Amino acid sequence: QVQLVESGGGLVQAGGSLRLSCAASASIFSADYMGWYRLAPGKQRELVAGIGRGSKTNYADSVKGRFTISRDNSKNTVYLQMNDLKPEDTAVYYCRLVNGAVNIWGRGTQVTVSS
Repeated sequence: QVQLVESGGGLVQAGGSLRLSCAASASIFSADYMGWYRLAPGKQRELVAGIGRGSKTNYADSVKGRFTISRDNSKNTVYLQMNDLKPEDTAVYYCRLVNGAVNIWGRGTQVTVSS
């Protein structure tokens, strides 16, 4: 059973930056897909950024040009670099891993952006 642990969240002013990390307890080199999702009050969980085979990436329109997802297989870690943060980015951010029948979620990390 692979476990995911998110870290790097916190409180930041608008225009600032944060880097989130998602550390896996086992190798992720063969994973089909890993992604970052977020859940804000009054909203449904939404995809923020994903990375699949061949390092193909996709982003929500609201974060394009500001966020970057990457993975380091040697460290079994996926990152989300968040720049030019806005109050609308405030949410709990969750990491997800998909590999065949495996579908695993982390417990989330809080990101709060003040105006």
